[in-house]
Amino acid sequence: MSPVPRSLSMAATSLSEPIRRGTASPSRHQAHPMSDQKRIVIVGGGIGGLLLATQLGQQLGRSGGAAVTVVDKSPTHIWKPMLHTLAAGTRSLQQQQVVLLAHASEHGFTYQPGEMRGLDRESREVLIGDLRSPDGELRVPAHRIPYDVLILAMGSHANDFGTPGVREHCHFIDSLAQAEVFNDALRTRVMRAMAQDERLRVAIVGGGATGVELAAELSRLLELASSYADPTLRDRLDLTLLEGGPRILQAFTPAISSSATHQLRHIGFQVLTGASVIAAEAEGFRQADGNLVPADLMVWAAGVKGITFAEGLDGLELNHANQVRVRPNLQSTTDDTVFVLGDAASLTLAGATRALPPTAQVATQQAQHLARHLPAWLEGRPLPEFVFRDFGALVSISDYNAFGTLGDFGFFRGASIKGRFAHLSHALLYRRHQHALHGFRKATLLWMAERLNGCVQPRVRLA
Repeated sequence: MSPVPRSLSMAATSLSEPIRRGTASPSRHQAHPMSDQKRIVIVGGGIGGLLLATQLGQQLGRSGGAAVTVVDKSPTHIWKPMLHTLAAGTRSLQQQQVVLLAHASEHGFTYQPGEMRGLDRESREVLIGDLRSPDGELRVPAHRIPYDVLILAMGSHANDFGTPGVREHCHFIDSLAQAEVFNDALRTRVMRAMAQDERLRVAIVGGGATGVELAAELSRLLELASSYADPTLRDRLDLTLLEGGPRILQAFTPAISSSATHQLRHIGFQVLTGASVIAAEAEGFRQADGNLVPADLMVWAAGVKGITFAEGLDGLELNHANQVRVRPNLQSTTDDTVFVLGDAASLTLAGATRALPPTAQVATQQAQHLARHLPAWLEGRPLPEFVFRDFGALVSISDYNAFGTLGDFGFFRGASIKGRFAHLSHALLYRRHQHALHGFRKATLLWMAERLNGCVQPRVRLA
């Protein structure tokens, strides 16, 4: 019998420890002593959290210098900027997800399934709530995970701003589970439109990258689906994109916003700017002027909000969007042992008027910063300040077009790009993420497998 991988046995041990300890777990008023092997707990297996765990696991976990643990309620990792393609069904899930338990085994850290519900900073413990299956079955009971260093990388989710009816009637595309739920509803509506010769009415609130890219991907989905079934299916799509601001893609230049608006309208979408949505109803979105935007499927992709259990963070300083305020070195402002990165962090750099945006680029660079300097900090050396390098931003209008800026670095700094070059640059972002997680050899094999699979599988999800 082959030996059990070290990370699997450690994961099993750590999962059972809270149950075996019972009342013997450390008191709230008694901090865990710092041991020789530091316990680094990373909450969140997203872009920043998994990249950091991978690199720290390889540096410290394999050598025994630290025990690195990732906590996430999802057993798999998906690159968040591609969630809209999974929601639309234009990309295969099986080709893209990373199984956290297997990845942990390969890279020197452990994975614990669970969802953080609070923090006890005095005893240095993360509070994990009950983890249940969709049908309510208890999978992992509530317990505590001790730490010496805690890194919060939980990401963010759309902010409904308390708008009535949004939670009841709208879909969100913030996680793989939500993308899957939307895709199920979408396929049901598509089949109904085909069977009953109906129109498919979709309304999306939020003209940022998520809303714009999802809208374009839905058009592409129905174009491809038309080749398998009803050739008039795409013509039945009535899609409305509502943006409360003066233009869509406000993080981009006005020229890019204008070009993207023209592209969306060219493929038949209605783009409404300055559209104030005051409620979501069963029949559609109600605007401030009283007009109703009718929809069979409604998506809320407006605004960003951080941690959902803000009241349980035991004194960590938050901003208005429930993001934890951090110092320039990514330590929280109230606790040297708690670091925060990515969408969960609020960091305003010296000389800047706004905090860094919640983007994959920021999360990646912050993870790399901590991976580079945290081992030395654990040995007592100072942690340098985080330096952000803006390499630009990209938005893909599915296969129709792509737009972007090159940022503040490189020969063509600040230049705008579009078309094939922008598409290639957008695709390379994901390939770079795969390379950082898996290394060149495995990332290349994954790319080849994806290309081969595309030759033998349908181009869209049909079932």
